[in-house]
Amino acid sequence: MKRRKMLLLAVLAVCVMLLSGCTFLSEEKLKLRDLDFTVLSEDKIPEELAAIIEEKKSKPFQITYSDSENLYICAGYGQHDTGGYSIAVNELYLTETNICVNTCLLGPDASEKENQTPSYPYIVIKTERLDQTVIFE
Repeated sequence: MKRRKMLLLAVLAVCVMLLSGCTFLSEEKLKLRDLDFTVLSEDKIPEELAAIIEEKKSKPFQITYSDSENLYICAGYGQHDTGGYSIAVNELYLTETNICVNTCLLGPDASEKENQTPSYPYIVIKTERLDQTVIFE
């Protein structure tokens, strides 16, 4: 009986440690605030960044680029057989240690699927320059 109580206490202690560890880890992603941003059209992208995107656009990519004032967050979805794709920014927010960004690719309308011209959907998000690491979710 005494051995059973000791085993139960040990299991309970391990559970408490695991649960407190999970809480500690989830606090790292605590949102401090949403970030203001602008989605840039092709003609507004800095030339150096546009050249990098041109090199990478045939395959999926996630890159960041910064100048003296701004941070540019870029997500590309590689080559697709048709045009008409768009990209939505679901979230862009700041945590204590990171900038978190979540985007998704939205498919073309049925009429666009008839167009067999390849496309390379990507998005360039311009926001304030911060020193945190960008995490793509």
